Amino acid sequence: MAGVRFLSWAILILWSTLAIYYSNLPWAGLRLGLAGVFAAFAVWALWLSRRRHMPVVVMALFLGVVAWWIAIPPSHDRPWRPEVAVMPRAFVEGDRVRLTGVRNFDYRSRDDFTMRYEEREVLLSHLTGLDFYVSYWSEGLVGHTFLSFVFDNAPPLSISIETRPEVGEGFDPIASLFKQFELIYVVGDERDLVRVRTNYRPETVYLYRLNSSAEDARRLLLVYLERINELADRPEWYHLLSNNCTINIIRYANAAGRKGRFDIRHLLNGLIDSYLYHSGRVNTALPFDELRRRSLINEAARVADDAPDFSQRIRAALPTVSP
Repeated sequence: MAGVRFLSWAILILWSTLAIYYSNLPWAGLRLGLAGVFAAFAVWALWLSRRRHMPVVVMALFLGVVAWWIAIPPSHDRPWRPEVAVMPRAFVEGDRVRLTGVRNFDYRSRDDFTMRYEEREVLLSHLTGLDFYVSYWSEGLVGHTFLSFVFDNAPPLSISIETRPEVGEGFDPIASLFKQFELIYVVGDERDLVRVRTNYRPETVYLYRLNSSAEDARRLLLVYLERINELADRPEWYHLLSNNCTINIIRYANAAGRKGRFDIRHLLNGLIDSYLYHSGRVNTALPFDELRRRSLINEAARVADDAPDFSQRIRAALPTVSP
């Protein structure tokens, strides 16, 4: 019992200290100082002081930090990095979908590019399939996942759920737990969203053809479009565990009719391709290791580079959708 109590207080102190440090106070020195003072006082009050009421004081301070943290609002008005400067919007009129803020940058290097946001129009009746990307900074338990919606009369449309960093910011997994990054759904051309990862960062990227029906893909796209508009109207915080790329893909697939339970690989998304395979959502005629080897698209993407048929080239050697 004493061990459980100690662990509970330790978690409470750690969370509060980090919440203060990553709060919306404008000066890093002030945040660091307040976080240090809180941690030092809590340790003294809980384990060094002999006064009985001190745990009540620490709990009151903790609840005050929680209330402060909850009240920190997300915003659309910040000095965004150009890659996330424009929020997309969708206009659905029957079969026709018009999208604004579609990213299609022309890259010369990782940090040297020509910004280009476009307007695109697609027809739901021509949506035929759904492809799943897994991208790794370093192969392991964590990666980035995103989808491409495939049409028979237009290039694939990629949608990537990401953080929205400001100029000078980079991703920090701990900070992402404490309201440091807003959320954005980047809608873009594959020659941008895929090629920047394979050719310029470089990341290791796998592309899996899902065996979803055209109707399932349409339902999922409509869920995505609704969320894109909600986010354009009302900003949200990204959260590493509850509002991230893979968890939201699963959440929206559920809303579109997916049948399945939570799997730890939804969180450890570097293993998500194993989940897709063993749940039968990709071609299982091949052994998993062979499917994964053939789904690696880095070399094909480097050869295709900025070719107009980039999307066709990176799919040319992929296994078929179904056995």
